[in-house]
Amino acid sequence: MNSHNERLYLYPVWIRVWHMTNALLCLILIITGLSIQFSNPSTVVKFKVAVSVHNIAGTILAISYALFFIGNLFTRNGVFYVIEVKGFLNRMMAQFRYYTIGIFRNESPPFPVTVNSKFNPLQQFSYVALMYALVPLVILSGLGLLYPEITVNSIMGASGLDITDLIHLAAGFLITIFMCIHIYFCTIGKTPTSNFKSMIDGYHESH
Repeated sequence: MNSHNERLYLYPVWIRVWHMTNALLCLILIITGLSIQFSNPSTVVKFKVAVSVHNIAGTILAISYALFFIGNLFTRNGVFYVIEVKGFLNRMMAQFRYYTIGIFRNESPPFPVTVNSKFNPLQQFSYVALMYALVPLVILSGLGLLYPEITVNSIMGASGLDITDLIHLAAGFLITIFMCIHIYFCTIGKTPTSNFKSMIDGYHESH
């Protein structure tokens, strides 16, 4: 059982640098992506500039993701993304109950953070979905838009480029929603700023 004042070193330097880099890149991609999607003379970022910056940021994000994937293969960080299927739904429901009811009753979290269990079940599910499904999808669809010649011409009679664009927009939208929720849940720590501080010094402060 963790003590109330225990500080756990959970975030090595490479994870912190990667996380902060990704956060900045995602913010740039969201702003430029919205500017491209809703371009007009009054757009904050001009269309041509938004396209150029979006493409550059997207390329850097793809490289960053490759480094993340390799890092997970060769460090113990990858263990946190391996889901134990047996009983997982029940664990997710227990965590959901805590977020919706227990936290407001000042109950202890059902899955406290430890050096061997960095994510609770809902976090694990959402991070796996994000990093192993949505991010690869947005990168691959982005490459398809950047290099249209590699995109399938048509899919069941529909334009392959249009479908690729739709996939890119949908994945980007879901990632944007995730970021908003992620920032909110980061305030649910020992203090409203403790989880943000952990990305600076690497230490998680337990409740």
